[in-house]
Amino acid sequence: MFGRQLGLLVVILTASVGCGRHGPSINSPIKPGPREIDEVTVAERRSMLDRAEVWQPVNPGKLDLLAGPDGDGAFEFDAHVTCSFDYPDKPASGATPKFDCALTPKDVVKVKYGLENGEVFAEVAASRLFWALGFFADRMYPVKVTCLDCPSDPYRASGVDWALGRPGDVGKRTYEFAAIERKFGGKDIEVPTFEGWSWRELEDIADNGVGASRAHIDALKLLAAFIQHVDSKPGNQALVCPKSEVTRDAQGNETCENPMLVVKDLGSSFAAASRMRFVKMNLGSWRSVRIWRDERACRAELTSSFVGTLGHPLISEPGRKFLAERLSLLSDKQIEDIFTASRVERRNEKMDGRRVTVADWVEVFKAKRDQIVNHRCDRSTDNP
Repeated sequence: MFGRQLGLLVVILTASVGCGRHGPSINSPIKPGPREIDEVTVAERRSMLDRAEVWQPVNPGKLDLLAGPDGDGAFEFDAHVTCSFDYPDKPASGATPKFDCALTPKDVVKVKYGLENGEVFAEVAASRLFWALGFFADRMYPVKVTCLDCPSDPYRASGVDWALGRPGDVGKRTYEFAAIERKFGGKDIEVPTFEGWSWRELEDIADNGVGASRAHIDALKLLAAFIQHVDSKPGNQALVCPKSEVTRDAQGNETCENPMLVVKDLGSSFAAASRMRFVKMNLGSWRSVRIWRDERACRAELTSSFVGTLGHPLISEPGRKFLAERLSLLSDKQIEDIFTASRVERRNEKMDGRRVTVADWVEVFKAKRDQIVNHRCDRSTDNP
């Protein structure tokens, strides 16, 4: 087991160093035009990054946080979904049990599964919260999955055992605890050697008068600290152009006037962030962390993981105030629905000698919200 974990660590570290942690290399190869939007130059990407937004107006009062985001591909809460195991074209990465499953030949979804897999629960709660506040994230639906033609270990078959070929020990297998991912939508904006974006890049675009404001960017960072989002490597974010916004410039290269900065993977959250260990959806751990590492400086508490790009962010007063206002729009029932949707009670977590309930999660959520609402960051600019 230790050898497998060490190997995984080496793979993650190598990938992180190889692709760059804080943005694409200026030496990234340039493909001759006309270029698609997922093979742009570094300069073209930077131009679109400058214009990108992190937030859009929403009315939380009109959202059903238990049902979740509607639209194409939505699933009802706790739906029973049947699909067929889809053997990937290349080995899957990451340390979270997951596999691809085909609802139809043209509709293949990612399934995260397992009662012990905290991401199944954390990512539903976190993505519902982002949606309710107007920040961009992939949609996650809590479901029960029956996988047809499924190997005994679909995660291994898709990853570490992929080179052994298509598995033969297949059958019908049911996973009581699963979450299906639906992408945010649109086309990813990428250079050939770099996927996603670094949180550190956001500092370069704040208040440039073109894209996201300082208030919105700092609110997003504070939200990440609020949920203790630790796995902030670039590949867990995406610079996305809505399909309707993709156009071509005078040279025929695809471009985008209104890009969006999307957080794709929120699974390592709702616990206490740490540099080497990703605890996920644990109330005792989450409760132990205060919002502010340094109240006077308005520096939030968020330890960056060894592959992360966001740690202990400094928050401006406009950013704190904006997030406080958005969080305050959520009713007690909506907060309850966030954790009911995650099915967190079914994990049977114990704390203070008893079983943890949704009400316990709501209480801690509101206490943390109060730490944001009742604070001021007027002096944060005095502390670089």
